[in-house]
Order: sequence, then structure tokens, then C-alpha cells
Amino acid sequence: MKFSKKLAIVTVITMIAAMAFSVTAYAAGDVAGAIQDTWSSASTQIKTVVNTVVFPAVDLILAVFFFIKLGTSYFDYRKHGQIALSDVNLSVYPGEIVYLIGRVGSGKSTLLKTLYAEVPLIEGAGRVAGYDLARLRRRHIPHLRRSLGIVFQDHNLLTDRNVVENLRFVLRATGWRRTGDMLARIDEVLGLVGLQNKEYKMPFELSGGEQRRLAIARALLNEPAVILADEPTGDLDPEASEDIMRLFREIAAGGCAVLMATHNVAAIEQHPSRTIRFHKGRVEELDIKTIFGN
Repeated sequence: MKFSKKLAIVTVITMIAAMAFSVTAYAAGDVAGAIQDTWSSASTQIKTVVNTVVFPAVDLILAVFFFIKLGTSYFDYRKHGQIALSDVNLSVYPGEIVYLIGRVGSGKSTLLKTLYAEVPLIEGAGRVAGYDLARLRRRHIPHLRRSLGIVFQDHNLLTDRNVVENLRFVLRATGWRRTGDMLARIDEVLGLVGLQNKEYKMPFELSGGEQRRLAIARALLNEPAVILADEPTGDLDPEASEDIMRLFREIAAGGCAVLMATHNVAAIEQHPSRTIRFHKGRVEELDIKTIFGN
């Protein structure tokens, strides 16, 4: 009986300590780590926090000559422990659009996940917006992600909030406090993506192209050094797709690097730029202008 009581006390203390650790991790800004370790099935709002990486503001140290640089790198599927990509040498410069093409499962999304530290870089060197991926500590992952704008294939919008509240949710979580400043920034990014008259629409009231524009606006909120876009035109009609491609070109013209995984060959032909092909765990750069005769 005494042993059982002691065991119960130890169990309770252990549970309290575990909860305290999660709270401490959250307070320290490592929201992604605390959530991933504690809950395997997150709600839509928590997923949005993790995916868009909404953390306290930090000063960013941007690379002088490049925003993304990878050298002889190997990426690992954390889930299966298998090598996804190897011998990757890639540099992306400010203002560039770089397309990532290849079959489903060829490693495009794995590269994007590696750049925002969802998948580990297990060998070689890699830098993104001034952060060393090979030496990146877990507590610094939120700061890396805040320097990136991530546009996911599924929009990850908060379905119970209108356009403004979707964006304000992110700003509040990233450390913005003044209502006037938040509304001014929201107006600015909505103007950039052409949604200035949709502020109070709910996500279900927006077209597919408008939902994608809202996702891009969310990625632009904190003036990222790099935009990572995974199939941003995959579910859009040709006209909406063309609008999104023009928008990305405008973003790149402002000095932001854009790395885009896509299967949209027509968009690449219409807007030729550097193109990286993924095939059998390797990457190669294509002369896209020669291929299309431009």
C-alpha cells in the first residue's frame, strides 16, 4: 500500500514536470517543438501556428550574397529514416524565381521542408536567410521560419475567421501588439495581392484563386527574405494560375527570393526562370529557355 502511494506521488510529480516543460517550451518561443512533442493530432488553428511559424519578432541576419545556399547536402525523411535527396548543390539569390520540377515523390517537398527545418539536413552544408541548417538548434527554428514566407498546397486558412482576422491572428502571434500597426500592415499586403475589397469575406466565400492570394498575403506579412511555395497553382484554372504567377513575379521584383515546387509546365513556359529537376534522388539544372525555344 505504501509503495502504491509513493508510486502515485511520483507519477503525479512526473506529469506536472512534463506539463511545466511544455509550458516553458511554449513561453520560450519553441511552439512547434512543444506542440509536436505533446500532441500528434493538432487542431486547424495550431497547425496554422506551426506551419506559418508565428513567433516573437527577432532581428534577422540576412546573407550578403545569397538567401539560400546548399552544398553537397543530404536530406533525410524523419518518418522513414531513408535518404530523400543527395548531392544537392544549389544557390538562390535575392529576386530570383527558381522552379522545382519532377515527379510526385521525387523530393521537391522534402527540399522545401528541409529549408524550413521540418526535415533535418543530415550531412553537408546549408544556409537559408543567414541561418546555418547544419548547426541550427531547435530553439532557433522559430526564428528561421519567421524569416521565410511559406505557401502550402492546402491553404491552411482559419475557416471560422474572415480575411482580416486570418491575418491578424498571425500578426498577434508574431509579436505585433498595436491594432493600428496590424491593420495598416494587413491593408498593405491585401493591396499587394489584390484582395483589398475582400477584408470581411469568410474563406468559403472566396474563390480558389482568392484563397491562394490570401495564403500568399499571410506569407508576406512579416516581409520574408524567401518565399517557399508548394504547388501554388496546382488547383487553379488557367486564368487564376496566370494571376498567381504574375503576383510571384512582382514579389520577386521586390527583392524576395521565390522557390516554387510545381507541375505547371505551361506556367514555366509563360514565365521562364531557373528550373531545377528532381530525379532519382538527385537534382539537375535545366536550360529551360532552350527547351521551350525562348
